[in-house]
Amino acid sequence: MSVNVRARINSRHYDELLSASSRDGMLYVDDASIKSWASPVIGTVYGTLLNDRKVLEAMGNQLNEAPYKQPPQAPVLYIKPMNTLAGHQSVVELPGDAAELQVGASIGIVIGKQAAKISEYEAYDYIEGFTLVNDISIPHDSVFRPAIKEKARDGFCPIGPWVVSQTDVKQPESLEVNVYVNGEHKQQFLTSSLVRPIPKLLQDVTEFMTLFKGDVLMVGCGHDQPRVTAGDSVRIESAELGVLENKVRRDQS
Repeated sequence: MSVNVRARINSRHYDELLSASSRDGMLYVDDASIKSWASPVIGTVYGTLLNDRKVLEAMGNQLNEAPYKQPPQAPVLYIKPMNTLAGHQSVVELPGDAAELQVGASIGIVIGKQAAKISEYEAYDYIEGFTLVNDISIPHDSVFRPAIKEKARDGFCPIGPWVVSQTDVKQPESLEVNVYVNGEHKQQFLTSSLVRPIPKLLQDVTEFMTLFKGDVLMVGCGHDQPRVTAGDSVRIESAELGVLENKVRRDQS
């Protein structure tokens, strides 16, 4: 089986359609001419917090304490700005003021046309496709205040390697994402465990803000996100979406 995927390769500033095929149960592109990958998206990237049931379970009674005193009643969002965007096989810099980084494996919903106040029943009409996201951050405890310094460093949002059309993703509500660090399995994240499934998430977000063509909305990250440090290699896999790899090195500046 092969599908066409949209990617940005070899430092070119335009999209290209590549043919990806399944090998050993994973989606790959075999093309020796590809020397480098860029983020396949350049729109605004939104992250979603607290959208995995296991994450909420792990927080326990903390959700009922100050400042909010109840579990979130609407999506909790943040932005990964343009400077964070990076591609497949890019190097993630470990800042000099940090001992380690946190890997936030997620699935990005790529918006295909302007979406405002849409219903969950029409959500897929507004989705171009899906991609893998490595939502990197410096570990921090609080989810109740903007973690700009921890989440918005340069290169802290590798995306890709490509965008798979939503028509080629047969069961987006049952996707499985696995994370490996130096070849060792560290985490599994399932879209079936989302508090707000993809259609409901899009409905709730577009109720109060417009998403535009090319924007990306992450569905959220799973519980017990792996920690990495300089020299580590991160591999995020999804059978339907492919493989996103990045290496961590200490920032020499």
